[in-house]
Amino acid sequence: MILALDIGNSQIFGGVFDAQGDLLFNFRKSSKSSTSSDEIGVFLKNVLRENLFDPADIKKIAFCSVVPDLNHSLASCCLKYFNLNPFILRSGVKTGLKIKYRNPIEVGADRIANSIAATKMFPGKNLVVIDFGTATTFCVISAAKEYLGGLIMPGLRLMMESLEENTSKLPKVSITKSTSPVGRSTVECIQSGIYLNTLYTAKEVTNSISKEFFNGETVTVLGTGGFARLFEDEGVFEEFIPELVLKGLYYSLEMNT
Repeated sequence: MILALDIGNSQIFGGVFDAQGDLLFNFRKSSKSSTSSDEIGVFLKNVLRENLFDPADIKKIAFCSVVPDLNHSLASCCLKYFNLNPFILRSGVKTGLKIKYRNPIEVGADRIANSIAATKMFPGKNLVVIDFGTATTFCVISAAKEYLGGLIMPGLRLMMESLEENTSKLPKVSITKSTSPVGRSTVECIQSGIYLNTLYTAKEVTNSISKEFFNGETVTVLGTGGFARLFEDEGVFEEFIPELVLKGLYYSLEMNT
């Protein structure tokens, strides 16, 4: 079995694949830069056992990370608790993509993993991948597997936390789907503003990308990330693939083995 881990700013998102590439289960854990290798190792072994899998059956581990402070702890955890050297998706490994960034090293590993999976699952298509996570990111990939670039903006939680921290009277609210642009309480106003700002921006950005980069040709838009389900019925994306980054790690490991 293969253990895949996406180390994000807010959470560790993980999953276990069988030898045929089928995702058996996935899990999430809050991420902190101070987390030790022992904390991660104990958690991973426990989550495997709780899902009725033997940790000894893990034969390979792949991870990508946007939290550099956790990389050493995670690599040490893999050696100590699984006796495995992990594959790390980072600059220099095979991706199957032609990175058109001015400085390719700057592209986040999670965005590369999403793009690898997208091109594998939807070959020969112009693609936009929207990842609704701590940040909301857009990745633009041509049918020729050219990673053209993208867009990064604050995610829903960051918007909410920014309002709470930088205003005197606005409260912290839960992040929910909003159906009306007019709230009738302070809480509803914040919820509508955060949700609809992301929704309308996502729609307008994808339309602009289609016109500017693909001359109005058909573009397949994929949604992923922790908050993507809120927008599943809004016509923002054609496919909702919550495990896209994990699949990208699996495919990347295949290419580099």
